Amino acid sequence: MADANTNGPGNAAGDDLQAAADAALNSAKEAAAATGGDGTMPFALPDFPANTMPLPGTSMDFLSDVNLNVKIELGRTRMLVEDVLKLSEGAVVELDKLAGDPVDIYVNDRHVARGEVLVLNDNFCVRISEVISRNMDGEKTSAA
Repeated sequence: MADANTNGPGNAAGDDLQAAADAALNSAKEAAAATGGDGTMPFALPDFPANTMPLPGTSMDFLSDVNLNVKIELGRTRMLVEDVLKLSEGAVVELDKLAGDPVDIYVNDRHVARGEVLVLNDNFCVRISEVISRNMDGEKTSAA
């Protein structure tokens, strides 16, 4: 007994399948001809929405709530462990800067400025007198 799904003459299902295969082959040949025969297909990019992000340097509002560690350094000194252990209330530690010398200002451990110490309403304050930036070579430059 013959199978009803055989692809013989007069079989409508087989004729439809052969027609679909021929159409796919012709479509692939046309696409290859349109691309110069190298097999690549051109495609169109979708329309992307306009850039909604602000341009760099135009607004820094999104950084307004970022916490930074700011340190003001009055001066430094080197001490032996023995001398540190002898420190007590009322001890005086001599620093490497004189009174009136500018203090160093660090933001996240990066030296960014120098300033002078002030007292305002019984609080210590620092007035920025010099901003330090880095040039393209990474060298410190003064913008005072």
